[in-house]
Order: sequence, then structure tokens, then C-alpha cells
Amino acid sequence: MLTHYLRLSLKVLRRRPFFTFISMVGISLTLLVLMVATALMDHSWAPMAPESRQNRTLISGAAMAYGSLGNGLISAWCCNAGVALFDRYARELPGVEILSVYKDTRQVDSYVNGRKISSQMRRTDGEYWRILDFTVLEGRPFTVDEVSRAEPVAVLNRTTRERFFGSAEAIGRTIEADSQRFRVVGVVEDVSSLRDVPYADIWVPYTTEQLRADRTALMGDFQAMVLAAPGADLDEIRDEFNARTARIPVSELPFKGLTTLVAPFETKFNAYARNFATSDRTDPAPQGWRVVAMFGAVAVLFVLLPTINLVNVNVSRIMERAPEIGVRKAFGASSRTLVGQFVVENIILTLAGGLVGLALSSAVLEALNRSGVIPYARLGLNIRVFIYGVLLAAVFGLMSGVYPAWRMSRLHPADALRGGRR
Repeated sequence: MLTHYLRLSLKVLRRRPFFTFISMVGISLTLLVLMVATALMDHSWAPMAPESRQNRTLISGAAMAYGSLGNGLISAWCCNAGVALFDRYARELPGVEILSVYKDTRQVDSYVNGRKISSQMRRTDGEYWRILDFTVLEGRPFTVDEVSRAEPVAVLNRTTRERFFGSAEAIGRTIEADSQRFRVVGVVEDVSSLRDVPYADIWVPYTTEQLRADRTALMGDFQAMVLAAPGADLDEIRDEFNARTARIPVSELPFKGLTTLVAPFETKFNAYARNFATSDRTDPAPQGWRVVAMFGAVAVLFVLLPTINLVNVNVSRIMERAPEIGVRKAFGASSRTLVGQFVVENIILTLAGGLVGLALSSAVLEALNRSGVIPYARLGLNIRVFIYGVLLAAVFGLMSGVYPAWRMSRLHPADALRGGRR
């Protein structure tokens, strides 16, 4: 039966090439946008080097201290923590194997033979390199001891090495960045800027920074991540740290009026969601559901319009076949059989449009890679993205084909033979 449906569907789609073309254009463009968005999200959050152990990693990416001033007014300080918060309350958390503190990237300028080189620098500790698995091209990352001694050493990514030294080896040579001189000890492979934790052009020990106020304060400009021991419960780690921060004395908070500090360890996606405008930073509970709900609503609205248009095209296409439907119903074809046939036809059309959309998506992603709009991006259609694309196409086909097929199946044979007019 299914083979018969497939052969009949291909013949019908060739019968009216204009309707088929219009439908495929709408499907392809809709899936193009959805697939590019899916590839971007996969590239940002899916487990891959150097964040290949996300199932054991938690991030504290935002901190907020707040308190009530009365009359509905709130006093607040955000949006990152100081090293002291993690030193006092995150060390020796049960189930934690490694704790790392680091700063976000900031642009620094260097001058080589009168040529300006702008780079993104990140200051980290030595444990940072033990949690993340970078691909080392030359030398090594800096160590815990080098960080503790505040040695002016640096790790470069591949592209930054080429900017400074061309194809020559970089190990042992020096660079100037952020008004300091650093000795290069390692070179690693480029990391996409969409991977916000490992991304940088230059990494240096945080102890080499001249301004050190946020190393002794609970609030500052630092983030942290922990690698849980194998088999450890991530929820228990999160709950224990939240319980510890909830007991912080008011006297330790930055200024008068602050009573509570929130800086939870959470998954990479939830850490991202906490910095989103829709999230409540005063709530230590995961905020990812808010972003999922918002993205879901946007996706539904985006898909709804082309779906309605495709439904209208399908209704017109099916109603043109009203005499055929009338004859088949008069000879005993059931509504279930007819609905099945037309849904299969629409799914075939949608999957064909989906394949075109996948090809267009691949071309657009390659163009994004070449453009440099997203530094060091390597966007592509891996197996996960391909499966998402096939599922999106199938769902799109069902959504746009069920109603026209149901409406067609409700026709009385006599009305169908008159062209579908009652």
C-alpha cells in the first residue's frame, strides 16, 4: 500500500509543477532558517572539544547580590563574582574533582612593527586547562604553579600565533598585550566565539593582572566552573553551593542593604539562560525553561505563517482533484485510505523541500564560516543537525497536510463529482 502511495504521489506532484514549485520554495526557505538556527545552537551548546565533558561540568556564569530597601525598592549588585566567593564557598564541594576560576574575554591591542593587532584575552587559572580539552599544537598550557607565582606566560590560538609570528614557531618568544609582556608557552587550536567559556585569542594567568580588587571580594569580574567526579550527582553539587551562599553573613556583602547573594553552578545552557533578559537572576533555580519557552514561541510563530500558506495551497491542490475523489469514494474508498494517501503525498513533498533546504543550509553555513562574522566558527550539518532537519520536515509535512486531507475526506461523493461545491 505504501509503495502504491509513493508512486501515485510522485505522479500527482508532476501533474501540477507550479503548485509543487511554490510549495517547495516555501518549505525550503522555512527549513533553511530553522536549520541554520539549529546548527548555530548545536555549535554553541552541544558537547564537543574543548567542552567534551559537559555531562560532568557546571558553570557559575553570573552572580547577583541584592536586598530590599522597603516600599518595593531593591538594591542590587551584579553580574559576576570575585575569586573570594569561590575560594571560601566552592572549595571542597562534595563530588567536585576540579574547580577553576576565570574571567571573560576583553579586547587588548598589540603593536608589531607598527602594525596593530587586536585580540581577545582571557585570564584564567591553571585548573582551567585540566577541565577543558584543547587541541595543543605547540608547547603546553600554563600550570597551576605558574599561576600561583604570577609568571607572565601566555597561550595563543593558532590564528593569533600566525598574526604575531607568521609560520614560525612561537614557543619561548614574547608578545606585548594589555600593556604587559608575556612569554609564549603554548599554542592551541582555534575555538569558535560561540563557545563562550573556552573562546579566546590569548590566555594568561589571572594573577598577572595589575588590578586585584576582585580577588579578595565576593563580587567582581570572575566566573567559575567545576568538573564533577565520575558518578557524582550534579544536582547535589548545585544545591550544596546554593546552601553555602545562602548562609553568607550580610557583613561580607559589598555594601549596606544587600542581604542575599546568588551565583549558582548550573549546566552550560542554564548558565547562558541566566544572562538572558527573561531570566530572574535572584532565583537560584535553573532558568533555562524560560529561554526554551521563548525560543519555542518564536519558532511556532515563525512556522505558523508558512504552514497556513501551505495549507491553503494544499486545499486548492486537493480540491482540484475533487472528481477523482468522488469516483474513488463512489467505488468504496474509505476516508482513512484517502487521508493516508494525501498525507503521504504532502510528507513526500515536504521531505523533498527539506532536502533542498538542507542543501541551502549547508551553503549558507559555509558562507558564514568563510565570512568571519563568527570568529573561528566551523558550522556544519553534522548527524545531529541532519536528524533535526528530517524531523522538522516531517512535522512540517504533517502540520500542513492533515487539515486539507481531513477536509477532503469529508466530501460527499456527489459533491466531489461536482468539483467540491455544495
